[in-house]
Amino acid sequence: MKFIRYFKDVLRFNQLSKNDNKICVYCEGKNYWPHLKPIVEHLLKRTDMQVNYVSSSEDDPGLRFDHPKLQGYVIGAGFIRNYFFDNLSSDVVIMTMPDLDQYQVKKSARVKRFVYIHHSLVSHQMVYRPKAFDAFDVIMCAGPHHNTEIQQMIKSWHMPPKTMINHGYGRLDSIISNSKEKPHNVVKKILVAPSWGSHGTLEMMGERLIDELMKLNLHVILRPHPQTVKFAKGMIDTIVKKYQNHERFSYEQGVSSEASLHQSDLMISDWSGAALDYAFGLLKPVLFIDVPKKVQNEQYESLGLVPFEVSIREQIGVVQDVDLMGLEQKIMQLLNDETDWASALLRLRDQHVYNVSNSGQIAADAILELL
Repeated sequence: MKFIRYFKDVLRFNQLSKNDNKICVYCEGKNYWPHLKPIVEHLLKRTDMQVNYVSSSEDDPGLRFDHPKLQGYVIGAGFIRNYFFDNLSSDVVIMTMPDLDQYQVKKSARVKRFVYIHHSLVSHQMVYRPKAFDAFDVIMCAGPHHNTEIQQMIKSWHMPPKTMINHGYGRLDSIISNSKEKPHNVVKKILVAPSWGSHGTLEMMGERLIDELMKLNLHVILRPHPQTVKFAKGMIDTIVKKYQNHERFSYEQGVSSEASLHQSDLMISDWSGAALDYAFGLLKPVLFIDVPKKVQNEQYESLGLVPFEVSIREQIGVVQDVDLMGLEQKIMQLLNDETDWASALLRLRDQHVYNVSNSGQIAADAILELL
């Protein structure tokens, strides 16, 4: 039984000696491994200390990462995980999951420092819940906007003071590293990869959007967010059933793979952080469907800062009304102006993201300095 295995791994972790229990990396599952991988790799290169990798998912690639100083543990996402965090003892715990100490996952007093790693370039104040970052001791900032927001949240929302480190963004570095020449698709490939939620593009108009795209001479790749698949499975199943045998339609499950990003010529998204990964990682523009903003903190405007994903949107792509009028013309415009977009996006990336292509080493050095 999985329950027994998870509990055995918790016991195995709790039996670690003090010298072997200085660095703990927690991952929610395979979709978050790309954000942690560069940090884990550089920690293993730069120290002889043991790195303990704890995951909630048995199919997490991080658990198969082979290194003599890396130890893996699986704890699931339920009661055993809560028990693990309640009793956790380590010098540093590194994680991408916000809302620490807000819900089931509590902040153990036996951990010296909890370190937050961003799994998106989006801002803190709008798409995250109130107090999502309050319990962390260290925030690894992906870009200058994160520093500004944390400072303002400390001042305006009375967030406890933080150690802020100019880190960068590992997922972006991976995309850049894996990118090759731009695809030369005879039939242009359009990647549909929006955010999730009641106001998400697929939830609001998924079948209608795919129907309109399939009328055009384009290859459509549907890449829904895992939460969309979870909460709107019927709609996704309807689309896949309708087009699964069509030569110009592909369905990609999960968001850990980068394959569809590299294969496509254009992304269609909304308020998803994946749009920023795409634009800055591959220097390709994005067509944004103008659905309502994704808001999980109704007080976000009181911070007095425009969220990054709002301010940058029309600089990295074009906005499309939900009525889809002029959809084909906007798609063709973006595809035909590809060279001009690339140079503009490169300038924006250098302006808004720290330590491009070097974030893993920066984070590893900072963590070792904390120790």
